[in-house]
Amino acid sequence: MTSEVREARRLDGKLVAEAIRASLVPRIEKFLSTVGRPPGLGIVLAGDDGGSEIYVRNKVQSCEALGIFAELKRVGKESKVDEVLALVQDFNRADAIDGVLVQSPLPVGMGQDAEQRVFDAIDPRKDVDGFHPVNAGRLVQKRSGMAPGTPSGVIELLDRSGIAIEGRRAVVIGRSDIVGKPMAMLLLHRNATVTICHSRTDDLAAVASEADILIAAIGRPGFVTRDFVKPGATV
Repeated sequence: MTSEVREARRLDGKLVAEAIRASLVPRIEKFLSTVGRPPGLGIVLAGDDGGSEIYVRNKVQSCEALGIFAELKRVGKESKVDEVLALVQDFNRADAIDGVLVQSPLPVGMGQDAEQRVFDAIDPRKDVDGFHPVNAGRLVQKRSGMAPGTPSGVIELLDRSGIAIEGRRAVVIGRSDIVGKPMAMLLLHRNATVTICHSRTDDLAAVASEADILIAAIGRPGFVTRDFVKPGATV
């Protein structure tokens, strides 16, 4: 009796990102020639979270490299949520801004409902993160709209890496509104059979080990171990 051993293959996210950026160049040039200005992204950064600083810096640098206008507005960690809401409204009204992004997390002092209030205030047509209830609902109904970036990026990575989705068993670990739930919906729309797991799932490793496509959306490095993954699965 012999067993087949499959060689592991690392999906190259950097290579895929470079290809996507290259494909954006002619679209941005066409926008500039048609509209008479570059696409504009308005970013609000509240507080001094180290991870948020890195994310925002990378986003601004990517915009600059592609010829997208990026305007960053900051408020301190002691600021009130109303200050963030005012900046969002400024971007909503600005003709030069086509997309609005509020970097999360917001400072704890702004209140437990601060992020939801801020996301709800963004014009759905400019909601690049896809967090507004209108865009969340459109995603569920498989209608055109803004889908959250991380789940959309996972789908792009699978597609561009030649990983089949249709008919596959997909397990998503995590049920957040930002990653887990929209990830499950995007996979479902691609005809995968989807299971969502979370901290209360019984025998999580056993459920995960049934997946052809396993996606960890919990923000805990090293959480998925060998016993979560069946041979040949995409993680």
